[in-house]
Amino acid sequence: MTNQKPLRIVFMGTPEFAVSSLQALLDSRHEVVAVVTQPDRPRGRGRKLTAPPIKDLALKAGLPVLQPTAIKTAEFREELAGYQADVFAVTAYGRILPGPLLNLPAMGTINVHGSLLPKYRGAAPVQWAILNGETEAGVTIMQMNEGLDTGDILLPGAIPIAADDTAATMAVKLAELGGRLLVEALDKLQGGELKAQPQDESLATEAPPLTKEQGQIDWFEPALAISCRIRGLDPWPSAYTVLNGKRLRLFKPEIVSHPDTNEPGTICKADKNGLLIATGLEYLLIKEVQLEGSKRMAVGPFLQGHKLEPTIRLG
Repeated sequence: MTNQKPLRIVFMGTPEFAVSSLQALLDSRHEVVAVVTQPDRPRGRGRKLTAPPIKDLALKAGLPVLQPTAIKTAEFREELAGYQADVFAVTAYGRILPGPLLNLPAMGTINVHGSLLPKYRGAAPVQWAILNGETEAGVTIMQMNEGLDTGDILLPGAIPIAADDTAATMAVKLAELGGRLLVEALDKLQGGELKAQPQDESLATEAPPLTKEQGQIDWFEPALAISCRIRGLDPWPSAYTVLNGKRLRLFKPEIVSHPDTNEPGTICKADKNGLLIATGLEYLLIKEVQLEGSKRMAVGPFLQGHKLEPTIRLG
């Protein structure tokens, strides 16, 4: 296989999650001939025009960077055709590619999707896996078609979700896994070692975009469900409750047993170790918080400026 000619690849991706895929391709025997990413966007309080993470890496590697505002035009298709790519590789590009682009290269277009397809098709697969209490997550290398993550499966890979994993920590792990699987899939495709497997539609589930409203905590839920909500929505949009009329975001939960019986939402203890809060089943120890208008911090420093008496109820 290693004696085969390197594949010419046009890579498409935008956020930090895609960086590991591009880096893996750059470190492989294959040749990335161009990178397609979203246009620069205003970000932050100052609304400063900011380049996508993928653009930064591509420019450092000396690659041509394309940032089209429209991808369905004949002009863009002709521009891509000029790179004579063998395959397009996509990781979290952020746009649905039309058929004429998907089928432009001889080997078609393959995608790095952050779930074990057919589960969690859509924009937020990592978050929904944690929200739903899954014990493992994964990446699927798939052959793209015009559906939403409905193409044939080429190469899946799974990793466990730890009790303290968040959407942020799992994204880092899955991004690295995705990069490795992408290169492996390309090598095996070129060598004729992969057989595309259609997805089982009866097992398909969705992972739609998240909303801020999903962050509101119902303390009558079991501690496990609340923990999954907090971790699945960390860092965005984050899970929250209400303290003295202000929104209080919660992070780093730990499920604990406690001998007392208290109304769900009651703060039973508040010290440098965290906030011990009653739920519908068991207790949660919250180790980091962020009060509306303030920075995220450990509970110890937070308590220096906010006195919390036991029996205070949240929500």
